[in-house]
Order: sequence, then C-alpha cells, then structure tokens
Amino acid sequence: QVNHVESGGGSVQAGGSLTLSCVASGYVFRLWCMGWFRQAPGKEREGVARIGFDGITEYTNDVKGRFTISRDNAKNTLSLQMNSLTPEDTGMYYCARGLGSDCAGGAPSHYNYWGRGTQVTVSS
Repeated sequence: QVNHVESGGGSVQAGGSLTLSCVASGYVFRLWCMGWFRQAPGKEREGVARIGFDGITEYTNDVKGRFTISRDNAKNTLSLQMNSLTPEDTGMYYCARGLGSDCAGGAPSHYNYWGRGTQVTVSS
C-alpha cells in the first residue's frame, strides 16, 4: 500500500527556515518522480518543487533560490529545505508521487498518493 507521511512543519517568523520531510512506503521510491505542493487557505493547491528519479529538480518561480528539494533513496525520504520564509509561504504542505519516473509537470493532476500534509505558518 502506497503511503506518504509528511513532517517538519511549524510556526516561524519571516526570514526563518524549516525543513520538511516525507517518508514513503509501499513502493520502490527511487524509481519515481516526487513533488512538494502547498495549499493556502482559500486557494488552490499548487506545485512548489519536484525531483525526478534521476535527481533533476524544478521549482516554481516563487521559491527559486530559497527552497531546495532533495531525496534520500536509501531512506525512502523526500525533503524540502525552506529558507528566507515569508508569510506568503504559509499553507499546508504535501508530498505526492508523480505518474512516472520523470516529472512531466508541476500541476497537482500529474501526481497521486497524497500525504496528509504538514502545516507551515510564517508570521511577519
């Protein structure tokens, strides 16, 4: 059974940092594209960053230079290092598996097996 469990969220002040983790189980993690997404209150879920099976990464423009996505295939773990956080980064953060090994895109429709999320709150 495919499962993802996110952790690492919390409340920080603007300019602070957080590292999110997503532990995967139930499949061969290293073979799949993985993505991080967020959803702010009243807004649609949006892609933040993604990483292919080969380690190739892509980011939404809002987080380029501030966030770093990585994967540890030995530990079946996906991470998101978030620096220089702003109140606009506030939301529930989710990880999900892509539909293939390469990341076809950043839209949520290209991913499935969503975790329950971890809350990130950034105060000004």
